[in-house]
Amino acid sequence: MNYNFDDIEKKWQKIWDEKKTFKAVAGKKEDNFYCLEMFPYPSGRIHMGHVRNYSIGDVITRFKKMKGFNVLHPMGWDALGLPAENAAIKNDTHPEQWTTSNIAHMKVQLKRMGFGYDWDRELATCMPDYYKWNQCIFIEMFKKGLVYKKRSEVNWCPDCLTVLANEQVIDGQCWRCDSNVDLKKLEQWFLKIRDYADELLSSHKELESWPSKVLSMQKNWIGKSRGAAVKFKVDGTEHEIDIFTTRLDTIFGSTFFAMSVKHPLVKDLIKDNPEKGKIEDFIAEISKENRETREQTEKKGIFTGKYAINPFSGEKMPIWLANFVLIEYGSGAIMSVPAHDERDFEFAKKYDIPIKRVIVKDKDKEYSEEVDEVFHDEGFVINSGKYSGLSSAEAVREMDVFLKENGLGQIETQYRLRDWGISRQRYWGTPIPMIYCDKCGIVPEKEENLPVELPKNIDFTPGGGSPLEKSEEFRNTTCPKCNEKAVRETDTMDTFFDSSWYFFRYAAPSDKLPFDREEINSWMPVDLYIGGVEHAILHLIYARFFTKVFRDLGWSDISEPFPRLLTQGMVTLGGSAMSKSKGNVVDPDGLIKKYGADTVRLFILFAAPPEKGLEWNDKGVEGANRFLLRIWNLFNSNMEIIKSGGRGDLRKEETKDILIKLNQTIKKVTEDIDQRFHLNTAIAALMEFFNLVSSSIENIKSEDPGLLSQIFDVFLRLLSPFAPHFANELWFLSGKESILEEEKWPEWDESLLTTQSINIMVQINGKIRDKLIAPMDESEENLKAAAMASEKVIQHLEGKEIIKVIFIKNRMISFVIR
Repeated sequence: MNYNFDDIEKKWQKIWDEKKTFKAVAGKKEDNFYCLEMFPYPSGRIHMGHVRNYSIGDVITRFKKMKGFNVLHPMGWDALGLPAENAAIKNDTHPEQWTTSNIAHMKVQLKRMGFGYDWDRELATCMPDYYKWNQCIFIEMFKKGLVYKKRSEVNWCPDCLTVLANEQVIDGQCWRCDSNVDLKKLEQWFLKIRDYADELLSSHKELESWPSKVLSMQKNWIGKSRGAAVKFKVDGTEHEIDIFTTRLDTIFGSTFFAMSVKHPLVKDLIKDNPEKGKIEDFIAEISKENRETREQTEKKGIFTGKYAINPFSGEKMPIWLANFVLIEYGSGAIMSVPAHDERDFEFAKKYDIPIKRVIVKDKDKEYSEEVDEVFHDEGFVINSGKYSGLSSAEAVREMDVFLKENGLGQIETQYRLRDWGISRQRYWGTPIPMIYCDKCGIVPEKEENLPVELPKNIDFTPGGGSPLEKSEEFRNTTCPKCNEKAVRETDTMDTFFDSSWYFFRYAAPSDKLPFDREEINSWMPVDLYIGGVEHAILHLIYARFFTKVFRDLGWSDISEPFPRLLTQGMVTLGGSAMSKSKGNVVDPDGLIKKYGADTVRLFILFAAPPEKGLEWNDKGVEGANRFLLRIWNLFNSNMEIIKSGGRGDLRKEETKDILIKLNQTIKKVTEDIDQRFHLNTAIAALMEFFNLVSSSIENIKSEDPGLLSQIFDVFLRLLSPFAPHFANELWFLSGKESILEEEKWPEWDESLLTTQSINIMVQINGKIRDKLIAPMDESEENLKAAAMASEKVIQHLEGKEIIKVIFIKNRMISFVIR
């Protein structure tokens, strides 16, 4: 019988669909398991990164189901955003048509892989029945004071023609198209994520099962610092520059001021400078550098011609534009203290700026005025007026008093995290449900009027503003309060808004609320969340923020959405991440057509641990296929014995080692899936066991044929999460009427995890004189007595003196005699 994978896989996919095998039904909280992979953007085709991500989740889902859990494993589509809009423009179609067509195709691909999803809970964020609840959530946040609008300098992508959140600017470039990002002043809607900054940090203690790298990335991005906010006046102007320093004790050592070339005051500072053209050339040069480049190159700067006044000493400090100061950090300006900061020291040396020592380790020691190396630590203050002689901590306390008394600043906690700007000037997003009325001001739409739907007939080609501005039908409305003429907000929401709560909607869909507040407690939080580490400071922070907001709105009881996070590595080819632009994409459809879905699943899971990167290798796919063919052939060659339904005989010493190996394999595979997610080593254990069975098949058939039936009964259960169609087909051919997804996961027998007896070598002066059969882990005392009672040993010990006994547990006992 040939392994016709195409027919077999379609057969079992139909059976799972008809039986609704993966439909989630909640039971007791402790019996529920919610497994979720980050939902995909419907680009048109799944790629091997998708296959890997979803295969990992599918194995764990199937395993938990066989362990008796009520499993929720949903799938949906992160379907709004720029790529669909740009693709629609390029292909002269509507974003909705483009998106829904892609969803239909990708859904077929996911089903063809045999992934066990509850498709009844499918959602797409582009549908009004989903984004209606985005609008509802926005309005509730607005009522709670977590939403505001202001004119501010925002990140603007000149190619995408829209605003970007700070988290979407990577090394000064757009996260989607890699264009250099500009700063632009616009009216924008913001969510007060900074109100939750401290809790987003402190509740990391609840996320002990998260990768340390992700926690570290979030900690650095939130950037909590305790220091002093200080105002510096610009000499000869009305301007003040705000800075934040964690080393207020060094302020007397600040000999120059450094600013980002993107600081909003730069234009005013240089407008009367005769060297203005030269400075603007420098600004243009530095603006082209990304952050990584700046950190790797030499420090560069140019003097603005203006001076800041040190609020403590009254000294003038030259204001420089410097390539190492980034607008994304703090205020985009710093007081520079070259004696006590390596970066400032390097810059001061290059541009011949004075270096003044103000902190020393030993206050009673004399120090030269010349500074040869940087002293970073706290210590005692010198050369700092009335504060000289104080410790760093004492000086900071005294300086804080001075700042407060003079209205120049104070000690405070600051965060690098900024409020989340969600306004986007594109069409394919959730309309922001706010209305502008000349009489009532800015008011939210009535909730009974939601959703505010995107108009279908519209010119959505970008032109610097929102395409919705072009639609009079959309813009013109009536005020929800006074019923007078009014206009709608025409910006749409950042699509990360959509993905910040979709996991709630999966778990407890409702027609009247974003999610059912009773049912949500049966499933949430998500027991295992699977996705890429690249989402650490975007989606994962936003999702945690929304979860805390929902708690504070009284909608749920949980504070963290994902107590356990698995970040899978990227799939690469030729050392680079697979992408269409690089021409190194491997099409899963072609592999499925050639080898079948189970082979593709098996390879992608076996090739590397889930958290590590995977370099694609066609030979590995062939190896996985050969493994399944070997199982198929061995099964079919021995089908009648396997169908007999026998079990192994514990009294048969000839096959006992195989029975023990079977139990060891159950334990290994179970723990690798359940505790470690080491799916590659679980598959390796299955391969190792099958190799033993294959090499021992004649012995098993002659000595204990019932064992072969038991082996396949267990082996197919263990294999089924990895290759579910294949395992189910052999299960059916072995005469079983059930499907494996409804079977129990095998349990191991503790008494059959180790060999009951082993051979112990007996040596005398290094030569083997006898072998003893003894229980595993037998004591030295008992083995010594047994050896000395052996006739073969006695004849070598007679008349000899035992100098030393060497005992190696479970291996040998050795006598040294003379």
